[in-house]
Amino acid sequence: MNDSPAHVSAEPETAAETTASAIAPEELARMTDDIIAALKTVYDPEIPCDIYELGLIYKVDIEDDRSVKVDMTLTAPGCPVAGEMPGWVENAISAVPGIGAVDVSMVFDPPWTPDRMSEEARVALNWY
Repeated sequence: MNDSPAHVSAEPETAAETTASAIAPEELARMTDDIIAALKTVYDPEIPCDIYELGLIYKVDIEDDRSVKVDMTLTAPGCPVAGEMPGWVENAISAVPGIGAVDVSMVFDPPWTPDRMSEEARVALNWY
């Protein structure tokens, strides 16, 4: 059994398993898709776009025990929902069938920049 987590890319265009996992590939793909869909339900209250497309999710690791570890950031360290948003992310991912414990860490290195936004977010925000 491989103890290393399955790592999901935080880039919307390339979300995919990047390391081996004890979870069957089909199940891991379903979990990955469902986690991304769950992340897309969480919105930054000051920006009309979801946190996944904004590029606020830096890393999602799905462990062999089905627990999930997330590294995320904010558009600005002084964001008024800094204390609440990790809970929103945890709740969204916890609702995905087959997911165990969810641990969300707030990181600020590297700092978020608009370059992390997907094309979808740029269109939604008219940032060309």
